[in-house]
Amino acid sequence: MKIVSYEHYGTEVKVREDLKGKHREHCLCWMSCRFFKPNDKDNCKIAQANYENCVKFKVVLPVWECPKYEEVL
Repeated sequence: MKIVSYEHYGTEVKVREDLKGKHREHCLCWMSCRFFKPNDKDNCKIAQANYENCVKFKVVLPVWECPKYEEVL
């Protein structure tokens, strides 16, 4: 596994090359949760807190498990 650097949130970060840019593919929110409304005042509180934590610490955290998840039909 090769580790690469790139700029994210205005900071140089490191990532496994094979996973770079794939967090949405692995994130339960992005895939199909009806509560996930990015850039909206009605966004899921869990997703919003996760996003704010990502920005604060300059990390990327896909959600794999969630008690609030409901699939968009």
